[in-house]
Amino acid sequence: MQTILFGLASALFWGAGDFAGGLVSRRANAVRASLYVQAGGLIPVLAIALFTRQLTMPLVDWLWCGAAGVIGSLGFLALYRALADGQMSTAAPIAAVTSAGLPAIVGVVRDGVPSASIVAGFIFALAAIWLISQNGAGAIKLRLKDLLLPFFAGLGFGIYFIFVDLGGQSSVFAPLVAVRGAGGLTLMILAAFSKELHLPSRSMLPLVLLNISVDVLGSVFFILAVQSGRMDIAAVLGSLYSGVTVLLAWLILREKISSVQRIGVAIALLAIILITI
Repeated sequence: MQTILFGLASALFWGAGDFAGGLVSRRANAVRASLYVQAGGLIPVLAIALFTRQLTMPLVDWLWCGAAGVIGSLGFLALYRALADGQMSTAAPIAAVTSAGLPAIVGVVRDGVPSASIVAGFIFALAAIWLISQNGAGAIKLRLKDLLLPFFAGLGFGIYFIFVDLGGQSSVFAPLVAVRGAGGLTLMILAAFSKELHLPSRSMLPLVLLNISVDVLGSVFFILAVQSGRMDIAAVLGSLYSGVTVLLAWLILREKISSVQRIGVAIALLAIILITI
């Protein structure tokens, strides 16, 4: 039950974070938006880790979590670029289904033959990706292009989930320091090469701080989820963040969602639930 509650809490905060990050990406760009949330998130987690004396863990755990930070930050970059270029209601669910599927496969390999619900979840996930991609553009080339960035974002998040599980069992905040430190450094290098290494403007700062706050909370709850139970359950429940992002995009931005896309989003969420059972 703790794994389920912590996993759902991570989905809630990550979904709000992706919504805020998408807005930051539209006002700045994907590189800077990703850098702000990753590097900016290092400050509070490092301060809390020092205050609570949770800055020590085995070297192998630092390496796993550092690798998770690098790969996860690239996933962040891909997702934020997708959120800035297209509709949030399309990009977020595709990334979520992909990020849920990879940990589920790893869980199956570790724990044995998949149940009927997991097999059904995979089938529904494939159907959902196809339906969500039907954005009315008409051309297959455009649809495949729209799918590419969210898919790579989901792949990065899926690897992030697995690596954090491998290295995040001995502490709560030390893994987050490793993740944010390595991820922030990666994005800082990319921002320097692309000449995007700038502080956020004063008008954008409240939105950036909101993005950092909810994203860090989502990460904390995910660490708690993987420490209290199965990684694949925590990862798949965490991937429900797409539902929150879609809901906020509909409520606040009034983004239009076609009837076919609504069915796709519903099937995507059903797929994630089925994989969890």
